[in-house]
Amino acid sequence: MQQPAVSSVKKSLHNLADQLPEGATWKDVVYEAYTRQEIEDGLNEARRGEFVSDNKLISTFAKWGVSIATQVD
Repeated sequence: MQQPAVSSVKKSLHNLADQLPEGATWKDVVYEAYTRQEIEDGLNEARRGEFVSDNKLISTFAKWGVSIATQVD
């Protein structure tokens, strides 16, 4: 049953290769593949409604010294 996943990965890799510039390096390939996968994972999480609460987000940013102004409609 793994064959469809492999086929999908190969197809995605071919599409990625077609979109990279001629002088692309292996580092570029790995970066692009990783970035696209992370974005796709995030979009899937959002589709499932897996969001962090506003308070959690504000508290996390505050730990980094970032203040977030919030506005309530």
